[in-house]
Amino acid sequence: SAGAVKLQPKAEELKFVTKNDGYVYIHPSSVNYQTRHFESPYLVYHEKIKTSRVFIRDCSMVSVYPLVLLGGGQVHMYLQKAEFVISLDDGWIRFVAASRQVAELVKELRCELDQLLQDKIKNPSMDLCVCPRGSRIISMIVKLVTTQ
Repeated sequence: SAGAVKLQPKAEELKFVTKNDGYVYIHPSSVNYQTRHFESPYLVYHEKIKTSRVFIRDCSMVSVYPLVLLGGGQVHMYLQKAEFVISLDDGWIRFVAASRQVAELVKELRCELDQLLQDKIKNPSMDLCVCPRGSRIISMIVKLVTTQ
C-alpha cells in the first residue's frame, strides 16, 4: 500500500558474468530461460555459444557449499575488513563466512574430500560408504548441503 514492488527481470534481460566472457545470457532454448529468479546467484553450465551474444545452455543453479566443495581450483581463506572470506578460482569467486571457525571447517572439509577422491582414484575398488573415513566425510557433506 505504500511503495513500489521491484519487478523480476524479463528472461532476455537476465544476465550472468563469467571470468573469461563477461556477461552471458541463458539461451532461449534452455529449460531455465523463463526462470526469473534463482535462489543462488551461481550457475553451472555445460555449453556456451556465441551468436548475437554469448549464451549458456544446459545450466543449473548451484548453492554456495556445493560450489565450494566440488568446484575446481584451490580454496583459500583470508581476513578482509573484519570478515572471513573463502575464495575459489584465484579469488574470482568469493564468499563471506559466518565466522573464522566456519571458514576453516569448510576449507578442511574440501581438503578431506579432495584427498578422499584421490584415494578412490588410486584404489577404485574402495567402497567410500563402508570405509569409516569416507562415510564420515560423505555424511558430513550431505548434512551440510541439505541443511544450508
